[in-house]
Amino acid sequence: MIHISKRKEMPLSQSMAIRGLSIVLALVICGVITTILTGLNPIDVYATFFSGAFGSARKIWILLQEIAILLCVSLALTPAFKMKFWNLGGEGQVLMGALATAACMILLGDKIPNGLLIACMVVSSIVAGAVWGLIPALFKAKWNTNETLFTLMMNYVATQLVAYFIIVWEVPKGSGKIGIINQSTEAGWLPQIGDYKYLLNIILVAIITVLMYIYLKYTKHGYEISVVGESTNTARYVGINVPKVIIRTMLLSGAICGFAGLLLVGGTDHTLTTTIANGRGFTGVMVAWLAKFNPFSMIASSFLLVFMERGASEISTIYALNQSFADILTGIILFFIIGSEFFITYKVNFTKKSEEVEKADV
Repeated sequence: MIHISKRKEMPLSQSMAIRGLSIVLALVICGVITTILTGLNPIDVYATFFSGAFGSARKIWILLQEIAILLCVSLALTPAFKMKFWNLGGEGQVLMGALATAACMILLGDKIPNGLLIACMVVSSIVAGAVWGLIPALFKAKWNTNETLFTLMMNYVATQLVAYFIIVWEVPKGSGKIGIINQSTEAGWLPQIGDYKYLLNIILVAIITVLMYIYLKYTKHGYEISVVGESTNTARYVGINVPKVIIRTMLLSGAICGFAGLLLVGGTDHTLTTTIANGRGFTGVMVAWLAKFNPFSMIASSFLLVFMERGASEISTIYALNQSFADILTGIILFFIIGSEFFITYKVNFTKKSEEVEKADV
């Protein structure tokens, strides 16, 4: 009785209306659950949710910084996923970029001028991330290995490498952590624009967003990525070198992830931990998918996910609730938003039973 078919295209106004309705329904259900489980006024909870993201100038800048880093990782993953190369190694590629950045800051911080040091950090982080993306690409291109498992396993290798060097560089010895790198000299710290601590990171990611959009939409490489993603057989038929495209695309993907590691270590945290990527390599997959691999649309999906994370954290703090409760609310909202994409992409048709159809024909 139910037939599902793919829509050809839906007007933007209608698709936005469906997304808006899904968010309203999610908020209503979250409000009911909040009242039942905690006895709190859901309006107050939602107000606190917004306060967690926009409650002060500092919170707004932190929100923008988190959006920038998540967007950077999402942009890095987009070319690979558009090519249907399932790169789940963003986490490891970010870690390798962060490790290369920290190595430059620790080993060269007092030996070369700061401008040259930052240049070394940029180059080394990009190269480290690119190499980490190149390894699974080579195996995929040459021996058709499973890139999902390969890239996923390389995350664990990257994590252990970072853990090893943290022990090597730990300050003080036995602490199990590095601490703030070059805190007294600020050698290798990315420059601050005026009084705005995170503005440089935001500007750099904005530039990458524009460049990625142009690259995917208007360049030959972007066209080849789309063709390979549609069908490798078609790509070979029209003369595209598929292994070359795979390797080139993963080099780019890893390089941008490595650059995100630079922004984390040199621009915000100024330290190195095994959790510095904070799951962005996996969250970035959701951001890219929600935006249908459109770099500009990823700004909105990045904002949505970071906003909910910041708001959920504020709820847990203000109302002394278990973090799991905030995660439940976030999960419900995400479920409705992702679910709305189904109704935007597919059409549900209700048909008569076969017996009724036969009677109608008689």
